[in-house]
Order: sequence, then C-alpha cells, then structure tokens
Amino acid sequence: MKPIIAVPAISALVYRAYSRKSLTPLGIVTAFVTAITHAIHPWSVFFALLATFFLAGTAATKVKHEIKARLTQSANGSSGGEGARTHTQVLANSLAASILILLHTWVLSQGPRSKYFSNEHCWRRGSDVLVVGIVANYAAVTADTLSSELGILSSTAPRLITAPWKVVPKGTNGGVTFAGLLAGFGGSFLISAVSSILIPWCNPPSSATAKLSGAARLSTQMEGSWTWEQRILYLGAMTAAGFCGTILDSLLGALLQASVVDTHSGLVVEGAGGGKVLLHAGDSTRGKRAGLSSEGHTSAISQSNAANTRGQNKSRQSQAAEVKETRKLEVGRDILDNNAVNFVMATTISFGAMIVAAISWGVPLDYTSLVS
Repeated sequence: MKPIIAVPAISALVYRAYSRKSLTPLGIVTAFVTAITHAIHPWSVFFALLATFFLAGTAATKVKHEIKARLTQSANGSSGGEGARTHTQVLANSLAASILILLHTWVLSQGPRSKYFSNEHCWRRGSDVLVVGIVANYAAVTADTLSSELGILSSTAPRLITAPWKVVPKGTNGGVTFAGLLAGFGGSFLISAVSSILIPWCNPPSSATAKLSGAARLSTQMEGSWTWEQRILYLGAMTAAGFCGTILDSLLGALLQASVVDTHSGLVVEGAGGGKVLLHAGDSTRGKRAGLSSEGHTSAISQSNAANTRGQNKSRQSQAAEVKETRKLEVGRDILDNNAVNFVMATTISFGAMIVAAISWGVPLDYTSLVS
C-alpha cells in the first residue's frame, strides 16, 4: 500500500479510536500495529477490509448502545452497553488475518514473482489461496459483529441455535434471530463486495492484446484471468463463508461459552472486555459483604466460639441469607470466553475457506510452486 495513502489512513483510524474512546490505550497500540501490518502489503484491499470492519463495527455499536444498556447487565453490576474494546478483542478478530497478510507479503516478494510489488501485479485465478483466507476472516468477523450488535434490536425473542424451540434472553450466547442473521449476511456481503472492488484481478486479454500475443502467451494469460461470472461466483462464495462464521460463532457460544443471567433482573450478564463472567456474583467481594473476609472470617469464628450465643447464630444466618447467589447459568459451559470464541471462529473459517479453495483449484498449500 502506498505510504501517501497508508499514513493518513492509519492516522485517521487511530484518531477516531482515541477521540471516540472505542479502544483502550493498549487496544489503540495493538490496532496501530495491526494497521501497519495490513498497510505494508502492496495491495490496498486488506487495509480497506480492516477499516471497513472497524467502521462498521463501531457504527453498529453506537446504534444499539442505549438499547443494549437496558437489555443486558455488566459484570460489575451496572447497566449493559459496550465499553472501550481491549487489545485482546482486537487480536481476536484480526490476528489470523494479520499472520496471513505477512505470509502473503513474503510470498509475493520471492523469486520472479517479486514483480507483484510493481504496478503490474494482479491476482491470478487458481492461485494464492491466502487471499481467500484473509477475506474470509474479515467477512466472518464482520458478519458476527453486526449479527450480535444489531440482532439484539430484534423485536422477536432469540432462540437457542442448538435448540430452536427454546426461547432465551436477549444477549444469550448462541441465541439467534432472523434480524440478527440478516445483519450478519449483510456484513459478510459488505466485506466480500469491498474485496471484489479492490482486489487487483487478472483480466482476460483484450482483443488487441490477443492479436499481439503468441499462442503460448495468450494461453497463459487466459489461464490466470477472471471472467465476470467467476468474480460473481467469488463474491457469493466469500459471502457464504462469512455467513458461516456467524453460525459457527453462535454454535460455539451455545456449547462452550457460559451465558450467565442475573436472577433478580432476568438480564444476561456480560463480562468486561469480552472476558468470562463469574457465575457467583460476589466471588471476590462476597466475604466482605457478609462480614466474612479472610481476616473478618477468622475474627467472626473466634467471637462465635467465645460467645456462642443464640443472637450471634441468628446474625450468622442473616449474613448467609445476604450472600444468596444472584446469578445462574442459563446456557453453555464455562470453557471459552467471548474473545476465544471469536478467535476460534475466525481462524476456522479462514483456514477452512483456504482449504476449500485449494481443493477446488488444485493449489498446494505449501506454496512451493509460487516461490520457486
């Protein structure tokens, strides 16, 4: 990507994150490094996908922030709604793509194909499945983000993806609505369309070029070129891959992520920064609330043993009632947090799309044919 475009574009994204407080300080640093990783690639398409994902995600978050604040509850007991995203959340969505971009940059720099760093480069059909993996990553995470951020606005109650007959509270991991799925499809199509516009396709030679080309050269040009029908097929395949991402995320959320509900309000409790939610609401403060901290507990026992009065026994019973659990496990198992689910989903979709493309095109995944 040309520095004259990369420098102001990265600066604008970082300033937006800082001014809107959409990222924590460490999150901004991580996003800055991620943006540079995308910008060093000779193509501008991958940086554009990162920017599209970031802007679409923040826009969706802003649209539903106030509504989500009433529909969910934060793990610290306050109302729900999104806080600043952390570096872990940034990496969960972009790490797989960043690694593939670095690898693809290296591939393009090797051997005779280093000409891809000139203005003559293009993406030949039937090669470079890394491109498919990168696009699929962003199609999946954008679909998942818009599905979860906008799906909660649906007027209908979500149903558990693993048990469609079961209605679950809004914000439940694995809960899906038609509106959410539609938003996810739209996000996937958005990324696929942006990539279709900006990818440097290898076009079929024009009639004038064909007359000047020898038979062997013309055959080579035609073999690596993309027709409009094939580009449309690519657009549909990438949209489908991204949509599969939001389905996979819901499945992982329903099976491997704990959805905790506050028993008083009936609202889903969300962990800060995409982290896990303690099932016992007062695990870290419960002892203090009941007068049973590590020091207070010893003191209380000593006093109880010394006095051993009925009044103190009643007091202890009252304290026990005070710390009655206020959270329950609604769905899933406490194995992965939200960030881990996002990373597993994005990586699975990305590599799955590459494997499908490699099989379809007969391209070796070791890339020895591309760097020789």
